[in-house]
Amino acid sequence: MSNRRLLKKCQIRNQLIRECMAECLGVYILILFGCGSVAQVTTTQDKKGQYLSINLGFALGVTFGVFVSRGVSGAHLNPAVSLSLCVLGRHPWLKLPFYVFFQVLGAFLAAATVGLQYYDAIHAYSGGELTVSGPTATAGIFSTYPADYLSVWGGVVDQVIGTAALLLCVLALGDQRNSFLPDGLQPVLVGAVVLVIGISMGSNSGYALNPARDFGPRLFTYIAGWGADVFKAGGGWWWVPIVAPCVGALLGTLIYELMIEVHHPPTPSELQTAQAAALFLSQDQHSYSITSGMTLDSSL
Repeated sequence: MSNRRLLKKCQIRNQLIRECMAECLGVYILILFGCGSVAQVTTTQDKKGQYLSINLGFALGVTFGVFVSRGVSGAHLNPAVSLSLCVLGRHPWLKLPFYVFFQVLGAFLAAATVGLQYYDAIHAYSGGELTVSGPTATAGIFSTYPADYLSVWGGVVDQVIGTAALLLCVLALGDQRNSFLPDGLQPVLVGAVVLVIGISMGSNSGYALNPARDFGPRLFTYIAGWGADVFKAGGGWWWVPIVAPCVGALLGTLIYELMIEVHHPPTPSELQTAQAAALFLSQDQHSYSITSGMTLDSSL
């Protein structure tokens, strides 16, 4: 009983703080499994996993991250998603900077956990030298870097298309007027969206799709010994996974809204509301005409 009382004292009642904590933990789970899978594949030189296992790691990380946080914060887990929902009017703009900060914090803490868990493996694989590029580079365990052939603007296009596809599919999964989905199935299908994007769009630059997923771990590598090269590599690549996913998310949102959601027929409740408003206006106009007539008669 004393334990329950102690836990009760830890309860936070402020809704915004609870939502921020949920976002932080949800992103933490996403990156823990996602970057953890990259660390395992990289440090074992593909002996214990391959590219597909990395895709599965991130997909399942997203799935369980959504399950962890969706009942409290809605499980955005991505600043680009939060931004899109604010533009749609489904999330308050005032909460946006708080969500973004805690999403980045969750990614940073998860990267630090993976770095601690794989500390010996990373140093054994790299010979004790933490590098961003080269045959034993390990910075890519944590953040995305472009392929050698990819230009910066090619990377921008890559991330815009990938994140637009992500938002388009996520909005469709949440649109109950399009097709009804059982509540517990949605997180699994969101993970499936991440999986198919990784399988079809991952080779150019690692499909960040998420500013927090990339910047939080990149900040960790900067502090943990990889140094300023994490921001210089790829022709100053670091800003691309921050800016391009936000542009892509807004583009995907706009496409879904204009091509699908805006065309849904009104629901019965919306029809009733419209009819009630029309009736109120007609009654108001009728009463105004009577009043105007009485005023005119009195003036005569």
